[in-house]
Amino acid sequence: MTISIIKKTLGFVLLSMSSLQLSAQDIIAHQATSDRQMKDISTIKAHKILNNANLNNPSADIYSSWDNSSKHSVSGAVPSNFKIDLRGFCMPTPSRVVTSKFGYRWHRQHQGLDIKVYVGDTIRAAFDGKIRVVKYDANGYGNYVVIRHTNGLETLYGHLHKHLVSPDQIVKAGQPIGLGGNTGRSTGSHLHFETLLAGKAIDPALLFDFPNQDIVNDYYIYRGERIQKEARTSTSALASVANEQNNLESALATADKKPATNSRRNTASRKVAQSKKSKTYQVKKGDTLYSIAKRNGMSVKDLCKKNGIKQTAKIRAGQKLKC
Repeated sequence: MTISIIKKTLGFVLLSMSSLQLSAQDIIAHQATSDRQMKDISTIKAHKILNNANLNNPSADIYSSWDNSSKHSVSGAVPSNFKIDLRGFCMPTPSRVVTSKFGYRWHRQHQGLDIKVYVGDTIRAAFDGKIRVVKYDANGYGNYVVIRHTNGLETLYGHLHKHLVSPDQIVKAGQPIGLGGNTGRSTGSHLHFETLLAGKAIDPALLFDFPNQDIVNDYYIYRGERIQKEARTSTSALASVANEQNNLESALATADKKPATNSRRNTASRKVAQSKKSKTYQVKKGDTLYSIAKRNGMSVKDLCKKNGIKQTAKIRAGQKLKC
């Protein structure tokens, strides 16, 4: 009888010890899970604090000041090669129709794209950022908004019917900032959209594909020195073409004044024919249709027409184009 009682007592003690051990393991496992959750919460809070700091002073590494009055900020220096992160974007409008492109228009530089919208259409912020300028320009942009973003870009939205934001307001990508309109120097309702880096205009078509409602790539590499060099080369090329044309005109005028001989006429005709003959350009790494057209003194439309390609066509290094 005594032995039986001892066995039962020992069994009860062993069972109790097993239960205590299991409970301890559960507590440790639960504690580990709680620790991970606390770590995750701390990480989320840290990211949130960092993001808020970036939004309060977006792209402070590029821009040395904050100005609520100037349309195009020039208070910054851009590295020769600057990587712009285009992820997390939102198309400013669902419209796919581009009515006017970037480049020379009406004897002056058109620094953005004109997108067809109607009065009252919602216009949205392209990226997270902070509202820098909210103003009205009677002889230009009409009601317009400028946003400085955390990726280094500034975007400008012009000819708005109405502002929906105020200066120094923090906005997220896709947040409504205004309504489409026809204010300022405008001949019809549309959105004038610009993308700038430290005051330097970048063709929005290199970043945004409005017909397909998407970005061109996840990143865009801005190469300031190369672009400036191409612009100088293009200017020199245009001057050279103009001088050549003047020389040909002078030669023809001189030939008309002298006794007309078949040899002189043939020589002048050959020079004119050679000047009109298309030349071939071999695409180099980093070239774009815009830079090639500008270098050869022609429009992108004419370049594409001469080569039988679309303006959205992709070109590759080594490809030959008629100019």
